[in-house]
Amino acid sequence: MHGLPTDSVHEQLHDRRSDETIAEVNRLCDSLRDLKPGTEVPYVDPVHNAGEARVISLFSNTGTAPPSGFIEAGDQEAATRLLGIQWQLGLRPEYVMPWNAHPWFTPGEANGKLTPEQIAAGLKPLLRLLALTPRACTLVAHGTEAHKLAALLLKTQNPLLWRRGYKTYKVRALSGRSSAGSAERQAQWLDEMQHAYADSMARCGLPRRGR
Repeated sequence: MHGLPTDSVHEQLHDRRSDETIAEVNRLCDSLRDLKPGTEVPYVDPVHNAGEARVISLFSNTGTAPPSGFIEAGDQEAATRLLGIQWQLGLRPEYVMPWNAHPWFTPGEANGKLTPEQIAAGLKPLLRLLALTPRACTLVAHGTEAHKLAALLLKTQNPLLWRRGYKTYKVRALSGRSSAGSAERQAQWLDEMQHAYADSMARCGLPRRGR
């Protein structure tokens, strides 16, 4: 995930999508696109690292495909909120792996509220992602659709979950109506997100900034 909007930066990132640290994840994205011809499946920014990732950030991608071609937390404000939380904690991008609850987009259309079938379709891709991130031990689910997929994940009782002591956290989505509310409510939601990421870091053995 990134917050740099220029076309040249997007082109540079696209050229680096096969970097060794993220190549397998982006090949997964290619294979998912091939499963549903005519769809878009955003890549993962090469700033992330499959071998080092400890925390999966799972987004409820109800909007349109990001113009950048890479998975994003939502609009620019959403990306800024999440990057701010992670910066305050000292959670570096190589330790985070972003993913979408439903990896596919129809070009030019918003996904809208995901159906139970669409959410269920995201389970196998998520399990494949977890197999490619062997050090990840927590998942932070942003928004209702991500919450539902996280619940499906736990119901699988997949051996890799208990081997890693996997824990999931359910927090608000970062953009749209989910982020609308009074200043006090928004501050509370951000605090809950920060707590989820802080607890994830502690669980995965990552030091926080200033500690």
